[in-house]
Amino acid sequence: MLDKLLPWLAAVDLPQPRPGTAAVALRAVRKVYVTGAGEFTALKGVEFHVAAGEFVAVVGKSGSGKSTLINMITGIDRPTAGEVWVAGTPVHMLTENQIAVWRGRTIGVVFQFFQLLPTLTALENVMLPMDFCNVYTPAERPKRAMQLLDLVGVGAQAGKLPTHLSGGQQQRVAIARCLANDPPLLVADEPTGNLDPRTAESVIELFRELAAGGKTILMVTHDDDLASRGNRIVTVAEGQVVAATAGGGA
Repeated sequence: MLDKLLPWLAAVDLPQPRPGTAAVALRAVRKVYVTGAGEFTALKGVEFHVAAGEFVAVVGKSGSGKSTLINMITGIDRPTAGEVWVAGTPVHMLTENQIAVWRGRTIGVVFQFFQLLPTLTALENVMLPMDFCNVYTPAERPKRAMQLLDLVGVGAQAGKLPTHLSGGQQQRVAIARCLANDPPLLVADEPTGNLDPRTAESVIELFRELAAGGKTILMVTHDDDLASRGNRIVTVAEGQVVAATAGGGA
């Protein structure tokens, strides 16, 4: 199946990004969902910017709009009005085919439940995005995957299946996987929700190190203590960004 996809992926043209722009910029973004009960406005003219190399934590109550905000940035959903720019690319203008390729090359996503394929080893899970987006040569991919596993501290687990790894180890493999194609932006959706406090702290420290190395990190969390470890804390409420304060990493 993947072999059939590769020619199609290679044939998709993406717009050239604008140089020197913010890592993330939302301009007057509005999102309206139409339901059986009528219209529901999830985002109300949101203005949101993240600088390259910044570690930003997004906090807010359930239903505040933070998940919709992340869906706009990752291209999972489209704004009803407004503009979404990521790494200089107008995401709101991409076609469905373009979004799939753009996301694979531009954004690494870390999930709360890891989302590792259970039949693949840690090394094979990290290689998967490179295979899917046809990034690096087949001979280079195992070496790069191994380097990334070493970077996140689980190189010794490369040959193990996810079921043989602890939750913290699985999350580190997931982070290595999201770095596979060297994306400029990492989006983490409650990445510590299933981890014990000590392991959660180690994951946050890894994010801080990646941001110091030039990666842009955008993390959604309910944990105020962990959010304070970022450079900036952005609070979302009732579909709007209502506050932005400096974090302890600023």
